Amino acid sequence: MESRGFKFVAPLPTRPKRRIATERRTGPGLVSRRLRDALVIGVLCAWLPFAAQGQNQLPDFGDAASASLSPGQERELGALLMRQIRAQLPVIDDPEIEDYIQSLGFKLVSGGSQGSTDFHFFVLADPTVNAFAIPGGYIGIHSGLVTNTESESELASVVAHEIAHVTQRHIARAIADAEGSQYATLAAVIAGLLIGTQNSQAGQAAIAGATAASAQSQINFTRTNEKEADRVGIGMLAKAGYDPRAMPTFFEKLDLASRYYSRPPEFLSTHPVTTSRISDSRGRAEQYPYKQYVDSVSYGLTRAKLGVLTTNDPTRLLAEYEANLKYNETGDRSADLYGRALVLARLGKSERAKEELRKLISAHPERVRFRVALAKLELGMGNTKQALTIYEDAYGLFPDSKQLIRGFVDALLRDGQGAKALVILDDYARVSLKDAALYRLEAEAFRQIGKVMSSRMALAEHFYRNGELDAAINQLRLASNEPGEDFYQSSKLDARLKELQSERDYLVRN
Repeated sequence: MESRGFKFVAPLPTRPKRRIATERRTGPGLVSRRLRDALVIGVLCAWLPFAAQGQNQLPDFGDAASASLSPGQERELGALLMRQIRAQLPVIDDPEIEDYIQSLGFKLVSGGSQGSTDFHFFVLADPTVNAFAIPGGYIGIHSGLVTNTESESELASVVAHEIAHVTQRHIARAIADAEGSQYATLAAVIAGLLIGTQNSQAGQAAIAGATAASAQSQINFTRTNEKEADRVGIGMLAKAGYDPRAMPTFFEKLDLASRYYSRPPEFLSTHPVTTSRISDSRGRAEQYPYKQYVDSVSYGLTRAKLGVLTTNDPTRLLAEYEANLKYNETGDRSADLYGRALVLARLGKSERAKEELRKLISAHPERVRFRVALAKLELGMGNTKQALTIYEDAYGLFPDSKQLIRGFVDALLRDGQGAKALVILDDYARVSLKDAALYRLEAEAFRQIGKVMSSRMALAEHFYRNGELDAAINQLRLASNEPGEDFYQSSKLDARLKELQSERDYLVRN
């Protein structure tokens, strides 16, 4: 992006320069606004009557927001929304990216005043610059936000802003303001606020149409929330070791972009930036002493991988990496080297990609992602034995790495080693929770050793975590027709089936 008279902070030479994305691209990876709106309204209208049934029994916490929607209810709502998001929207299912974004998020949460709040961070494959928060501590980050930031502190500033929306309980406050209204009205208020995370005009229209309050008062409420989120977020940045000045700096870049491009960055539509807001955040940031901030290596590596995963023009991206590497012949070039290796693999230049990855492993033996990338490349080329050798060696060094476990188990299953795959999964489950992808792999491992009931139960958990409730129930019903492996397993199956049927019956009934 050209400065057009504004002096930008110079990007590190090891990063491909990209203009802030202001136009949507076509393709299957983009999020449909209409789908998002229907998703949020549908789920909220189903859930809110249930939440309201227990409203009179809620204890008085001395906080109007808490009295209307307890933290437990927020978590329940957020989990339900997240399952639907996974079923309908392009959530990036990559443990390497997940690990980084969770690490950044939790570092920020630890710098907040309410660090005990549960948070879950995820990335959507969408090239626009945006992020949003939903109840229960779920923070969605568009891939375009990561690839268009020029520093880790800029990325952290937006994530901190969204965390602040959760810790300050802005949505819960809106519910408190609507207390006493009909359930449908209450649902529309919250739906409007959440739609507003993706489309501010639609969100404001939903709120204005659902309540007796004027549209202007709702807009003012939103602006108040934004300033409060800025204030709290800047404090988080400083405490977590990021540059607090990155927030006003990034806002200024986005504001400048909105003046010169036909479509402003998506973040501005959902989080309106005004001159006074930038000035206020700048004043707060300047209260902290200035120092030099260095990006983590993981930021550059994750940014590189996201760029390769989401680009529509890998040939052009390869040229960018080649140019960067020629320009920067000193310092840490691992992000550009990694990006080049990944884009070479995507372009089918496998042998050259393997050579690049071997060099990275030799130079950085402590980074598991390079080993996993090489093993996956070997596996994709049909070299299963070579991939397994890489995974075996890496497993001895990184037994708790989810990205390694997922790749290792996949390779074992392709080699027909279901029993060994189950041992690896059981060991991992002792220290970490399995995600949807690991449940899918577990289902295949059980199938390979002939445990059909357990296979279907694992597949049901995979479907459930991806928001496919009916498919999950169907798998449990099929499992109940299989010969029981033991009494405990059969009892567990029956209990889980009842849980999922109750959830579905409730959604259908409401």
